[in-house]
Amino acid sequence: MKRQDFRFFHRLRVRWAEVDMQKIVFNGHYLLYLDTAVGGYWRALALPYEDTMHQLGGDLYVKKATLEYHASARYDDTLDIALKCAHIGNSSMRFVAAVFRGDTLLVSGELLYVFANPATQKSQAVPGVLREVLMGYEAGQAMIHIQTGDWATLGTDAGALRQAVFMQEQGVSQADEYDGRDVDALHAVAYNRLGQAVATARLLPGAHIGRMAVTRVLRGSGFGREVLAALLQAATASGASQAVLHAQCSAQGFYARAGFTPRGSVFDDAGLPHIEMVKILPAADALMPAPKR
Repeated sequence: MKRQDFRFFHRLRVRWAEVDMQKIVFNGHYLLYLDTAVGGYWRALALPYEDTMHQLGGDLYVKKATLEYHASARYDDTLDIALKCAHIGNSSMRFVAAVFRGDTLLVSGELLYVFANPATQKSQAVPGVLREVLMGYEAGQAMIHIQTGDWATLGTDAGALRQAVFMQEQGVSQADEYDGRDVDALHAVAYNRLGQAVATARLLPGAHIGRMAVTRVLRGSGFGREVLAALLQAATASGASQAVLHAQCSAQGFYARAGFTPRGSVFDDAGLPHIEMVKILPAADALMPAPKR
């Protein structure tokens, strides 16, 4: 096995508690590493695992797990856990796995899952849509598509996401969340390949971006960045010279990585600390393709 055999990697660092008396990672911990990586793999598919299994009417159960040890990891090593869906049968799916330290293969293995009815734990056929998602990911296809439109078109999905993130998670009041400006905004919603809405944001007149929300279990997977990029492109196309947003301070790093810089002092908004951030936009004609000669 080599790194180029895999599309998906989950990085982790060996903790002190995972090292045994031989000063190497205890063999059983590699199964935990693989299981941790499986969670990351589902996030890469843009599939919130629990909601997805509920929608598909089944769940995945481990049938067999095998490991082969080639070399040892030690305390504080940075490891890349690689996974690939190698085969999908009628009711089963087989993943090959590898643990790398740099380019060095430390452990290889396989995980065999069975798709089954959670009430009876009797196997059933892998749903065609899940099969397509897995095969599409391994073929390098995109796992989300972004739709932009008005509140009448996207409000149901965008609103459900925002309620879950802002009102339920963060305790924002309904009055603060629904400010009456959604009808004036361009909304963007990211959908996974099962049609589930997983991220949203809005663009108000004056190129003011806000209401960025990503479903909790998929945060850190890059889908929020894609929604933000879609709205920045729309702002540029409108002729705006800059985009402005009020970032929660906990998300300041996210927006900084997208090219936004802070302006002014921290202020309170709906009981949460915020800071204004600004990004200079390119001229709209700079985005036009060069004419063919």
